[in-house]
Amino acid sequence: MPKFSKSSLRNLAEVDIDLQRLFKRVVETYDCSIIEGYRSKEKQDEYFEQGKSKLKYPASKHNRTPSLAVDAVPYPVVWENTKQFYHFAGFVMATAKEMNIPIRWGGDWNGDLKFDQNFHDLPHYELV
Repeated sequence: MPKFSKSSLRNLAEVDIDLQRLFKRVVETYDCSIIEGYRSKEKQDEYFEQGKSKLKYPASKHNRTPSLAVDAVPYPVVWENTKQFYHFAGFVMATAKEMNIPIRWGGDWNGDLKFDQNFHDLPHYELV
């Protein structure tokens, strides 16, 4: 059975309890890593400047304590393999629905399953 690394557990501890419950369930079946929970002002503004985020601090759900957003990736991650991210997202979204945890994914911001957004943040999941 897959399990989280110490780093993933540390990052997961920074997020809302519903996101913790969700990803603890996900990792029971689908090996993954939690790469970020809470995001500081410096990190958020850095990501904004680099174009990795559309939001400046404190507008992101990563900027709250506990964080209402989490960045999670399938393990081992191959950043160029977007199909891997879509597959993982399907599993995460189905698990969230089963657990009655309303979330949104950064690969389908409006939730219409058309994947036609201009900005893709494939590791990003947030509570709605």
